Amino acid sequence: MQYRKLGRTGWKVSSISFGAWAIGGTWGTVDDRDSMSALHAALDHGVNFFDTADVYGDGHSEQLLAKLRKQHSGTFYIATKLGRRSNPHVAGSYNRENITAYIERSLRNLETDSLDLVQLHCPPTEVYYMPEVFGILDDLTQAGKIKHYGVSVEKVEEALKAIEYPNVKTVQIIFNIFRQRPAELFFKEAIRRKIGILARLPLSSGMLSGKLTSATRFESDDHRAFNRNGESFDKGETFSGLDYETGLKAVESLREIIPNGMTMPEFALRWILMFPAVTCAIPGAKRPEQVMENVHAADLPEIKKTVMKKVEAIYNEQVKPHVQHYW
Repeated sequence: MQYRKLGRTGWKVSSISFGAWAIGGTWGTVDDRDSMSALHAALDHGVNFFDTADVYGDGHSEQLLAKLRKQHSGTFYIATKLGRRSNPHVAGSYNRENITAYIERSLRNLETDSLDLVQLHCPPTEVYYMPEVFGILDDLTQAGKIKHYGVSVEKVEEALKAIEYPNVKTVQIIFNIFRQRPAELFFKEAIRRKIGILARLPLSSGMLSGKLTSATRFESDDHRAFNRNGESFDKGETFSGLDYETGLKAVESLREIIPNGMTMPEFALRWILMFPAVTCAIPGAKRPEQVMENVHAADLPEIKKTVMKKVEAIYNEQVKPHVQHYW
């Protein structure tokens, strides 16, 4: 495993970390025994950073991580997110009363006195223009409820606005072979301001696993079945906003350029780590064998520039027109 500095937090975190959305819910059937085995496998293979949210399984994902902390004596970091519990989810819901209540709930779920890292959970764009929201997070930091805070964003523009606030230390953003726009401007600004970057949906909801086909069917509680057009949350969260069949065709093009000795998911994760601005990728996993494949990507050799150029060409020709100007 490789480790990289997470912005100005003072932490060094595993370049392949663990996204805990899937073990909470909306990714089909999940078994807590498998989930705990996957979490332990991650720790055993050098992962020291876990990303969750208070809405993943209505707090269940946080509770599983609290259980992990009880069972493991080593040091690891847990990042959680807040804000999506609000109904309706509007800018005005990001007020002191709600934010404080969400923090207190996560503290209980994670069974701790202070949260390692808290991120605003893809709030409406307007929130990034409300300094008082970040002032509330400053106050909660001063009170010792949280150690550090950052944001999870849908759009590059939101990321650029968020890092203008001096105490924002991390940005979680969708970045993968099918969503390359963050690398154009945002990464340069993030490096300049020493911002940690968490690359989420690194495998594009499983599309970049190379295992999906036109015949694949998803369970009714899997967002890949019910959110393809943004019915429940932002469309970009499901298959990176890409039409399913378009994604499958692009995957076939990628399959032709994967270096010998790499699987499709390993290649997709290693591609992300070719960007020094990225602190870590946070692929999800519901079973230990998925963890094993994910973490192996951290120790693979660099991808040659010629292959990186071919990836860029596939993106420009087959993907960019469908996603570039939306997020």
